[in-house]
Amino acid sequence: MRTITFNELRKIKDSLPNGSMHRIADELGLDVDTVRNFFGGHNFKQGKSVGIHLEPGPDGGLVMLDDTTVLDRALMILKDLNISRVTEMA
Repeated sequence: MRTITFNELRKIKDSLPNGSMHRIADELGLDVDTVRNFFGGHNFKQGKSVGIHLEPGPDGGLVMLDDTTVLDRALMILKDLNISRVTEMA
């Protein structure tokens, strides 16, 4: 289990390039709405609950993640993006 603030989670989501929700969904075999729900979405007709628990608090509250697979994949995309940008600048 990992705990981060809701604002941190949204910042990660907002930093992802276009198409990342679909890419994560495809790579993990999930519905894209399930991935969106992980980042704070509320579409439970198409997507599923993803094992996040919210508690009120500063910075949008605390988010406790039962499974960090989606977050880990998002962070890997951001890491790869940073490496690509540095390589392009060289």
